[in-house]
Amino acid sequence: MSKYFDMVVLGAGPGGYVAALKGAQMGASVAIVEQGHLGGTCLNVGCIPSKALLASAELIHSIHGAAAMGVKVSGDVTFDWPAIQARKDKVLQTLRGGVKSLFGARKVTLFQGRAKLNGPGKILVESKSGSEEIMAGKIILAVGSIPARIPGWPTDPERICTSDESLHWKTLPARLLIVGGGVIGCEFACMMCEFGVQVTVVELMPRLLPELDESLGEPLQKVFTKRGIQCFTGTKVESLTAGDTVKAVLSNGQTVEADRVLLSIGRRPNTVDIGLETVGLTTDRGFIRVDDHMETPVKGIYCIGDANGRCLLAHAASAQGVAAVENAMGHAYPFTSPIPAAVYTFPEIGAVGMTQAQAKKAGIPIAMGVFPLAALGKAIAVGHSEGFVKVIRHRETGALLGVHMMGHNATECIASAGAMLHKKVTVQELAEVVFAHPTIGESIKEAAEDALGMALHLPPRKVLRVAAG
Repeated sequence: MSKYFDMVVLGAGPGGYVAALKGAQMGASVAIVEQGHLGGTCLNVGCIPSKALLASAELIHSIHGAAAMGVKVSGDVTFDWPAIQARKDKVLQTLRGGVKSLFGARKVTLFQGRAKLNGPGKILVESKSGSEEIMAGKIILAVGSIPARIPGWPTDPERICTSDESLHWKTLPARLLIVGGGVIGCEFACMMCEFGVQVTVVELMPRLLPELDESLGEPLQKVFTKRGIQCFTGTKVESLTAGDTVKAVLSNGQTVEADRVLLSIGRRPNTVDIGLETVGLTTDRGFIRVDDHMETPVKGIYCIGDANGRCLLAHAASAQGVAAVENAMGHAYPFTSPIPAAVYTFPEIGAVGMTQAQAKKAGIPIAMGVFPLAALGKAIAVGHSEGFVKVIRHRETGALLGVHMMGHNATECIASAGAMLHKKVTVQELAEVVFAHPTIGESIKEAAEDALGMALHLPPRKVLRVAAG
């Protein structure tokens, strides 16, 4: 007879493994199926390996700036790329082992293989040792996404790469063309520049980071330009050919020659050939749509993370995993929490809530407060005065709508703004919070005060920065 579990999770990425642990914590018998390494995209070809490599790159960047801090470094600053990669691999192995040990501690049953739905309540697990069918009371799909490629372009993964390959390069290219100036493209540009790679970024939209607030892309591009990173925005790659080198013809008439290309043009849901038709599920442009309880149109089947298309971020998947399990276990748990974005360039970028453009599109009257880090004591003291914080408030209700920041430790600081948005506070209430001094985080309070026309650490102004919907 087939083994029965109260809950079966397909995929052990940041959404799936958290869902499995939550289900077990709540008393369910849980199985999880994964065909690759535990941890999914985030742990193996995404968040964690990129941050490990970026940490080495940022250290090089800091050493190059040591003289400005009165610290003398003698000799050339060099790096050992194989050692950097080895350190990254060790980080991944440690965290994969951590996930596996948590499964053991919670008595989550792990099936190593490819999972396919095989009718209502049935999952077929295909592995090297054969096939096995298991039964489930509830099913959580956490199948994630894969990098998008451009049809008709060369497909050689050694030359025309996605983040899947680029994070594990054995050698570095002399020249790198990055197609796409979103989060992944910008992080790679920042990283590779410090490793001595000549970097060119081509972005189709008018600015870098086009999905984030309009105030962030332009200053980041200025930082990149100072470091020698060539950026073409509002530009299309008309053609790409690979010979001894890779040549890209751009819509501005220029030709870029590179040794490798990184495609960072987005991701697509990994929902092909997982047996959706056997349970009557359909997709919308590949995504499995869900309600606020993370449940699909088929009762008892939930979908979390990248595959549902709501927010393609690891922490969103984890939070949705908890929500899906709560609902699967009979608790009413609608998921409506704000999801912060983090970009690990240096300086870092953090954002949560509405952008200025989104507020305008929704017809919401807004007032904005902006506080430059160049006026912040901690930023000046530690030599990281690049950046700013922007707070957006509803001009009529005073509600906090969004916080967008660039600067040192922005990815850590944005959590406080996310907490405030989660509790639906007003900007006045945010301005009344006491932040520790001196910290980078207190710039959020300063920007909130500026949005109210109350900033004490900025010259007085007669008119609020307002924008009508």
